Amino acid sequence: MKKIILIIAMALVGTSAFSQIEKPVKWSFAIKKENKNEAIVFLKAEIQSSWHIYSLDQKEGGPIKTTFTFAPSLDYSLVGKASQPSPRTRFESAFNMNVSYFENAVIFRQKIRLKSGKGTLHGKLEFMTCNNQKCLPPEDLDFSINL
Repeated sequence: MKKIILIIAMALVGTSAFSQIEKPVKWSFAIKKENKNEAIVFLKAEIQSSWHIYSLDQKEGGPIKTTFTFAPSLDYSLVGKASQPSPRTRFESAFNMNVSYFENAVIFRQKIRLKSGKGTLHGKLEFMTCNNQKCLPPEDLDFSINL
């Protein structure tokens, strides 16, 4: 009887170890006021070793690019588009093309014009994570930042 219980317990532990969801990217969000009328939104991705996410700009037919969507608001307006540091570029056989990506960490920025001194910025981001063996399905993440 003890052997049967031990076998069942080992099977359950083994199954749960393989069913864990991989989350190789951790996001954080912040805002810095430049003056009473403007601020910079910082969207930071911390990426586990051997993984990468893709830049804001990708050619058609390639991986899902990182995108940010900001909810319309009476409290702020966007100034231009989101910016990024210079990405690395290399050929990826999975997509049969050159792709631009970030490893380790990256901080994206979005300038906004403040229309009031308060409120909350709501947004959504979409990104795709890959390593040398596989790509995870694209992920959507909602976020909010107090102005």
